[in-house]
Amino acid sequence: MRVIAGSARHLTLKTIEGMDTRPTTDRIKETLFNMLQYQIAGCRFLDLFSGSGGIGIEALSRGASEAVFVEQNPRAVSCIKENLKTTRLEDRAMVMSMDVLSALKRLEDRSGPFDFIFMDPPYNHQHERMVLEYLTGSKLADGDTTVIVEASKETAIDWIQPMGWHVEKVKDYKTNKHIFITKGE
Repeated sequence: MRVIAGSARHLTLKTIEGMDTRPTTDRIKETLFNMLQYQIAGCRFLDLFSGSGGIGIEALSRGASEAVFVEQNPRAVSCIKENLKTTRLEDRAMVMSMDVLSALKRLEDRSGPFDFIFMDPPYNHQHERMVLEYLTGSKLADGDTTVIVEASKETAIDWIQPMGWHVEKVKDYKTNKHIFITKGE
């Protein structure tokens, strides 16, 4: 796994051994950031269920003003910190070693809305629903925030509209998909 573009382009990122994380492939990451390329510079980026930190690091490398990484696996947290040091991007990053809901509650007191909230939770456990339920009443997401969920092909999201969310688009890949969500009108 590597950084695709920007200030840390071509640098190799570490991942943790085993099945605890599922790093987004370089090809999928490149497709995602090609879709976001004109919106990343200067943005505030929140990377939930960060794993090795590859998505948030890509955002920083491409000019995001800051990225917050949330991961509760201690081995993955160490990996994120090593990757930030390798890419020399740690000055614009904050790593939170805790579960996602606790991190969101902590960020509530210190932070306004993020431009992008990316999450790659364990597939088929409804974690994305829990996060979107929380964000519905949170100041961490507003009408200009795009939430991007990396999910299995089978993940249904027909439940989001009653919560006030709207699916902007879905990008399907061979084994998974990215769902782009904004607050509904």
